[in-house]
Amino acid sequence: MSEDQAYDALPKITLLIVDDHPVFRQGLLNIFLTEDDIEVIAEGDNGEDALRLVRALQPDVLLLDINLPGINGLQVTSRLKTDHSTTAVVLLTAYDDMEQVLHAMRSGGAAYCPKDIEPELLVDTVRKVARGYYVVGGKVFNYDGLKEWLDAGVEAITGPYMVDPGEHFVPLSPREMEILQFVTQGKSNKEIARSLGISHQTVKNHMTSILKKLDVRDRTQAAVYALRRGWVRASNEQVDDQE
Repeated sequence: MSEDQAYDALPKITLLIVDDHPVFRQGLLNIFLTEDDIEVIAEGDNGEDALRLVRALQPDVLLLDINLPGINGLQVTSRLKTDHSTTAVVLLTAYDDMEQVLHAMRSGGAAYCPKDIEPELLVDTVRKVARGYYVVGGKVFNYDGLKEWLDAGVEAITGPYMVDPGEHFVPLSPREMEILQFVTQGKSNKEIARSLGISHQTVKNHMTSILKKLDVRDRTQAAVYALRRGWVRASNEQVDDQE
């Protein structure tokens, strides 16, 4: 039996597409409309939509942009992982680098794809993750293989003598992401503490965790890191380096 025949024998793959750019989202929809074994059952344009629709419809696969307003794609993926959702998440990004890959897959992604991926490769990726595989860097893994690949990737960046490489490139908590958004707006720790109704020391503790997870030295680097990768949206305010 050929691979195409094998796919034909499987139930239709249900797919949810979430991207906040209507033209790009329509382009994704058009790609899958021609595939007999894949059915797009809903669309969304923000992270809240993604969570609501996954929980309501339980699609086989979620095709999800990382750079979303409000809750970004990494946060959505992490929350679905916490929910023990069976939906496989394929993360799409315009900012493609190894560190972004590590964050995406450690958040619970089943696949990571740059937005300029060839349509046929994207379709094949959706099929593979629907069958329980993981796809990243042009390679297909089972769970154990993915873990080995991720561990090697973290070590390649942090170095083999890092005390605890497991603390790097792991998902930021909702509170940490909230604080990071304030940092990109140029807020000091005291201002963030006042806005969130928490202590100055608590904010400092969260900042220490953020810097470690992002493997950066200071708050300015953290802000630039998040903005470049589309985790937060830029504001008109400038980032400062206040403590």
